[in-house]
Amino acid sequence: MVVYTQEHVYRHPWDRVTAAAWRKFTDPASRTALSHVADVHTLHRRVDPEAGRLQAARSITVRSPPLPFILRRLLPAAASSPSGAALCHCVETSLVDAPRRAMDVVVRNVSLRGLIEVEERSTYRPHPERPEEWTQFRQETTIRCRPLSALAAVAEKVETRCAERFLQNSAKGREVVERICRYLEAEAAGAASSAI
Repeated sequence: MVVYTQEHVYRHPWDRVTAAAWRKFTDPASRTALSHVADVHTLHRRVDPEAGRLQAARSITVRSPPLPFILRRLLPAAASSPSGAALCHCVETSLVDAPRRAMDVVVRNVSLRGLIEVEERSTYRPHPERPEEWTQFRQETTIRCRPLSALAAVAEKVETRCAERFLQNSAKGREVVERICRYLEAEAAGAASSAI
């Protein structure tokens, strides 16, 4: 099993960063950077206006990195793919608590679980040193290769390779959120100047 944690400080306020995170997959300019994301659908959304909370679930389909030969043999769809990749379906659950300025996101794969289990937990909070200006993002990812657990060396190699790809994709996601934050900042500045 591989577990890793990443942290990032967005030099933007919490409300802007969380708005950008919601737009990450639907922003047309993000398609190139997030080319591994094949499809996103909202499964349900519930708003509690009195508590200021939003609960949502989305289905996210991603293209896996090219799988090692041994896993391609176990997965017919990857074996028939020229790149050795497979589509993986995930469910993302989010909880946004506006009064507390907290957003928690959990993503788990629902397909390929017989081969590999991935869980990604992310939090967005106001930065403790500059809570009105910056946002602290923390992400913890766990990757476990199930059928190869008896072959520890092979499982470790597969898990490490997957972790490397997740780290690359996570960096791309942060870049997209940063870009959308800059756009939202410019949009807000333009709206403010036109109101004067």
